[in-house]
Formats: sequence, C-alpha cells, structure tokens
Amino acid sequence: MAKVSVLNRWFPHPLVSVIVGLSWVMLAHSLDAATLCMALVLAIIIPRLVRPFIDRTPNINWLEAVKLFFVVLWDIIVSNIHVAKLVLGPAHKLHPKWFRVPLDSQHEEVNSLLAMIITTTPGTVSAGIDQDRGDILVHALSTDDPEGEIQTIKQRYEKPLLQIFGVNTGEST
Repeated sequence: MAKVSVLNRWFPHPLVSVIVGLSWVMLAHSLDAATLCMALVLAIIIPRLVRPFIDRTPNINWLEAVKLFFVVLWDIIVSNIHVAKLVLGPAHKLHPKWFRVPLDSQHEEVNSLLAMIITTTPGTVSAGIDQDRGDILVHALSTDDPEGEIQTIKQRYEKPLLQIFGVNTGEST
C-alpha cells in the first residue's frame, strides 16, 4: 500500500477543502476567529466524508479547461438571449427537434460533462447518454439544421473535453 502524506490524509481533496472553507466564510459574512475555526473544521471534515465518492482525475489540461469554461459561459449568455426571443416570439418560429450526437469516446467523464454542457446551454437538453449506441440523445427547442447542431456540439464542447482529459478517439475509461 502506498504511503499517504499527512497533508493528503488531512486534506484528501485540497480544492474541495478550499471551496468548503471559503463558502463557509462567505455564508457567515465574517472573518472572526469562530468563523475561521468552523471553516477550517468543515474544510477538513467534509472532504474526508466525501473522499470515497470523489476520484482523483489525473492529467487534466487546465488551460483547455479554462478556455472551455469561457466558451460555455459565452454560449449560455448568447443562448439565453436567443431562447428569450424564441419564447417571446410567435410559436410558428419554433422548430423543436430530437437528434443524436455520436460520441467520439467511451470516456465516462468526457461524455457526462458533454451531456451536462448540452443541458446547461439554454435551448437544448440532453435526454440521455447511450453508451451502447455511442451517442447522446438531445432535444433542441428550435433548429432547422440538426446536423449543424451536432457539428457545433462536437467542435465547441466534445473536442475540447477530449483535449482536457487527454483522450484519444475511441479510448475508454
């Protein structure tokens, strides 16, 4: 069995510890000693409690992850405006469609995050990942070009996700 350092034992997921501690301080709106002590206690206990449920994901390309974050954020903003125009406009302009986005990988994290991004972007919802078929079923609020939507999803989201996790096409977890 590999030797675990004291730091890893106390803080098995340092990023989770930081998020928990900062969240507590922000919720308390205080920097007094009691708040900081409680933030430290929670930052130690909560990540240790969830340790069995969080796997470490090695070799993430963080630069690509940050780029994808801003692409998705921009797309959410633009899509919100587009969806508002569609919903507030005449109903005959809506052209809802179901389509399947073929997956380039069996990598569970890539496919799960892709489905989450699709659902987070207004105007589209992923209904399910079919690992056996190798695709994601997607519903678009309005599109006249499902093939164009598929290519957009693959280029803007799936390709960067594959780069973030260093996955070669066809590779599984």
